[in-house]
Amino acid sequence: MKQITEQAILDALKTIKYPGEDVNIVASGMVQNDIVIEGRKVSFSIRFKKSKDPFHKSIIKTAEAVLKNMVAEDMEIQGNITPVFPELPKAPEADVILPGVKNIVAIHSGKGGVGKSTVTANLAVALSAAGYKVGLLDADIYGPSMPRMLGLEGSRPMMVEVDGKELIETPTSYGVKLLSIGFFVNKEDAVVWRGTMASNAMGQLIREGNWGELDFLLVDLPPGTSDIHLSLIQTLGLTGAVVVTTPQDVAIDDARKGLNMFKDEKINVPVLGIVENMAWFTPAELPQNRYYIFGKDGGKHLAEESDVALLGQIPLVQSVREGADEGKPVASTDDTVMGVAFRNVAENLVAAVEKRNRELPPTKKVHVSRK
Repeated sequence: MKQITEQAILDALKTIKYPGEDVNIVASGMVQNDIVIEGRKVSFSIRFKKSKDPFHKSIIKTAEAVLKNMVAEDMEIQGNITPVFPELPKAPEADVILPGVKNIVAIHSGKGGVGKSTVTANLAVALSAAGYKVGLLDADIYGPSMPRMLGLEGSRPMMVEVDGKELIETPTSYGVKLLSIGFFVNKEDAVVWRGTMASNAMGQLIREGNWGELDFLLVDLPPGTSDIHLSLIQTLGLTGAVVVTTPQDVAIDDARKGLNMFKDEKINVPVLGIVENMAWFTPAELPQNRYYIFGKDGGKHLAEESDVALLGQIPLVQSVREGADEGKPVASTDDTVMGVAFRNVAENLVAAVEKRNRELPPTKKVHVSRK
């Protein structure tokens, strides 16, 4: 029986390099000084440079295979390598209303019909699948669609006591905590409320939701600009906003207005990036074909013009619509083109949030005069 030693383990791990780097994972300091050998069982940890590094699973699988091949075939290593990630930066001085929430991101569109809610639902699921703690506030009071999209239609949240306070329990689906006015009204009924009533309802969901500890709270805003938008930025210190648009000129014109609203000196909410939805149509039977039925690269050009990041271009594919209607977001599937597309958008959003938290001053509530 071949002896297992720490030196043999380190020598084997020196044959592994992180993708795109010239140094091996031992020389770079990724392999931590915590190797434990208990008979044939070996355990240790690998520290990655990025929060929820996209290569962490492949690096660990490679390490397991290399150790079995080069050190001892009967080594008990599978499941014993622990990935360690740097903590996701928290927006400085996050709003005290939600002390457990690290980052609050508003998802906005200048007009309806561009797929903002579908993008939001899939983005939340993709972030959750990457290992983040995620909440989703459906602030689209007049058209709450998140319960259907996340397969939670019919849910009726209960009240729970937390630290002596009565809070609304958040139904969870695909690892995403959700609160929506859709849980409290009949889906067949129109919500006919004045702006103040809608804003008050949204404020109640924010303050009285049992959100707990979250890395991200995504807020699905109504299209356009309204009292709800002003109420949100006056209630919470937003980490930033994401603007969703299609490539069509009409949609781009309205998306530009949304960008300018957040960039207004009285509001000054960082725009984290743009998502160009329905960037092209791809039929399932001809996945290599692209048909630019709403125009081409409109969101990309708006991002360049506005000097903000393009977080991704999402194709128009039938499975996205089907998943939304059935409460099965395509982002929950690892092995599909659309699942990969939304994971890429999620990774780009995380990078944009990390950059914003490093470089920009603390997030604060916005005080807007109604004159």
